[in-house]
Amino acid sequence: MLSFKEIVSVTLILFSVIDVVGSLPVIIDLRKKAGKIESERATFASGVLMISFLFVGEKILKLFGVDVQSFAVAGALIIFLIGLEMILGRTIFKSEETSGGATHIVPIAFPLIAGAGTLTTIISLRAEYQTLNIVIGIVLNLVLIYVVLKSSGWLETRLGSGGLAVLRKIFGIILLAIAIKLFKTNLIPGL
Repeated sequence: MLSFKEIVSVTLILFSVIDVVGSLPVIIDLRKKAGKIESERATFASGVLMISFLFVGEKILKLFGVDVQSFAVAGALIIFLIGLEMILGRTIFKSEETSGGATHIVPIAFPLIAGAGTLTTIISLRAEYQTLNIVIGIVLNLVLIYVVLKSSGWLETRLGSGGLAVLRKIFGIILLAIAIKLFKTNLIPGL
């Protein structure tokens, strides 16, 4: 069932986890190294990964004998660590650097946008939200991702390093709160 409240919640949760604004320093650095970012291809590849995982992710889990609630708790742990990374300014998850060619897919589409945290969150969201609302939330995020990728140069000059740091910390706190909610909902049902 279509729910505006669920769509807004999913959109905000995914926006916080994807943290495309917090990833601007990495995107700007990649743009300088590669000469340009293929915004359309990066956005499309991210969308394919996220929507595919939404529909087949649970089947993959069943193949390994893992239920969605357990995966949601694991996802909450990853979201918690990503939030800590953003707030403390420390790197917990290391991303692999690549050179040339596939700048739009690696590392932008995966793991920067549709990385482990995002895919885990998408599966975790299935435990609480309707699939249609999640798809709409993903599409809205893809629009935001495309806009940010397209305007990364303009955003760099407008926000400055201080503005980017503040945004990163705000989204880090939001992620910690989301992680705690997922822990409560899936680890201790009935709270």
